[in-house]
Amino acid sequence: MTYDFASLLSPERLQSGGTGPLYVKLRRTLEDAIRTGTLSHGDALPPERDIAEFATVSRVTVRKAIDELVADGLLVRRHGSGTFVTKPVSKVEQRLSQLTSFTEDMARRGMTSRSEWLHKGIHTPSPDEMMILGLATDVRVSRLSRLRIADDQPLAIENASVSGEFLPDPFVVTTSLYAELERRQVRPVRAVQRISATNMKEADAHLLGVAVGAAGLSIERISYLGSGRAVEFTRSLYRGDAYDFVAELTIGAP
Repeated sequence: MTYDFASLLSPERLQSGGTGPLYVKLRRTLEDAIRTGTLSHGDALPPERDIAEFATVSRVTVRKAIDELVADGLLVRRHGSGTFVTKPVSKVEQRLSQLTSFTEDMARRGMTSRSEWLHKGIHTPSPDEMMILGLATDVRVSRLSRLRIADDQPLAIENASVSGEFLPDPFVVTTSLYAELERRQVRPVRAVQRISATNMKEADAHLLGVAVGAAGLSIERISYLGSGRAVEFTRSLYRGDAYDFVAELTIGAP
């Protein structure tokens, strides 16, 4: 879409946008344009230097305003392409009592999911992988890394490790890892999951379309077969603004 950003971001327009620092006025002006539909999903913003020129502000001011809109889920940065208006992120509620795949979770919510593969390969296991998965020194490990996307919103970065005994060829996985493990009759039946708060580093923030330093959820999961053998070790990074993890608690025996 072609839009008159020079008019939208004029100094006069910003000054009429209420009180506060310049970056707040700029952020408010852009946010109002997005929420009223003046700027629509997929519209590209001009380069930051052009916005600074239109609004007669510094590029530091522009960067701070855009960082906040990215953190709020109203803008997304695409590396090498620019900054775009995006649909506000809807919170995904994930129950901790169920062991399901991302693909299954999104399908159950009526959302269209897909993945962008970042890496697939067979490797010599790290000390952590050997210990957690109970691997012998001569067993290789399959590693699969991908960006998880639902309804065109990047939600998580997932890094899974599976013993080569259970998944000798990671390239056979096209959509769901759990579907492939089920086909091989080694789908896990239980898991132990640890969740901690973190802040997004630059590379991860770019992939997930959030500001550097934005809140995230770091998750480590070890999944087991019915025999008690560990089959999967996964480290994931979820957008803090997009996921709620919910646990149901009951009163234990006295």
